[in-house]
Parts: sequence; structure tokens; C-alpha cells
Amino acid sequence: MTADSPLDATQLRAYFALMEVAGLLKHAVEQQLREAGDLSFVQFQLLARLGLNSATGSERMTDLADGVVYSRSGLTYQAGLLEKAGLVTRSPSADDDRGVTVTITDAGRTRLETVLPGHTEVISHQLFEPLTSADASALADLLAPVRDHMRAAPPRSAAPRRRRAGAE
Repeated sequence: MTADSPLDATQLRAYFALMEVAGLLKHAVEQQLREAGDLSFVQFQLLARLGLNSATGSERMTDLADGVVYSRSGLTYQAGLLEKAGLVTRSPSADDDRGVTVTITDAGRTRLETVLPGHTEVISHQLFEPLTSADASALADLLAPVRDHMRAAPPRSAAPRRRRAGAE
């Protein structure tokens, strides 16, 4: 960075450490998900949101895209792959004519149950093994306000779509 950077040396060190940890953790998680369940990271995120975080097992595509911070078109593609594999279904949204609802299937729940033990083992080993319980608590406390600050601005998937030039 240049001398006129708004980040000081400590902030730069924290930023680069966070990016490296995130990259290494994501790589380990992706490898485990591929081997255990033939899932990409984003496919796992979708199944986990539907199977673990949704009382109904269903969510609107836009809400899913916002939750996993993924583009609408990318999510449509990934949901299509999951649908072909029989892990989710897609249907018109009951409350929005243009919306699509994604629902996890029994096969999707089974796949999620298959990959979860190894997934949590990788996270435990890679992220939490070198930390004390107090460290893990401090990490959660430090990251929560950053996450909340970043979530305060609408995710890209929630932004209004731009109209093409000349379109009315």
C-alpha cells in the first residue's frame, strides 16, 4: 500500500491475516464437501440454509442469494444443478409472481446429513483447534459488528436491476 493509505500497519496485518485464513479454510471445506458429498461450497450453503436455518425448508431465491452473498444468476445456476440432482425443488413463489421458491428435498436433507460431520470436523480442526474457548468467543465478538456493518448495506442481489439503455 502507499504511504497515504487510510490503513495503518496493524489494520493491514489484520486484513491480510483474515483473507489468508478465510482462503485456507474455504479451500479445506470445499475439498471435504466435494469428497464427502459432491457439493460445491455454495451448494452446501444453500442446502444448509434450507435444511438447518429455515423452519419450512424453503426460501425465496432472492433471499437465498442475499444470505449466501451470491449473484442471482449464479444462484439460479447452482439451484438448477441441485434440482437436477434431486436435492431441491423450485417453484413459483406464492407471494410474488416473478419470484421463485427453493425447497430442500428429503434427498437434500440426507446429503446434508452426510457431509455435516466431516464439515464440522474440518472447521474444528482448521479454525478452532489452535484457539482457546475464550479466543473463539473473542473472535465471534470481533467479527459480529463487522458482519453487521457490512450487512447494513443491501447485498448486490437485493439491489434494483439496471435497465438497458433505451428500454422503457
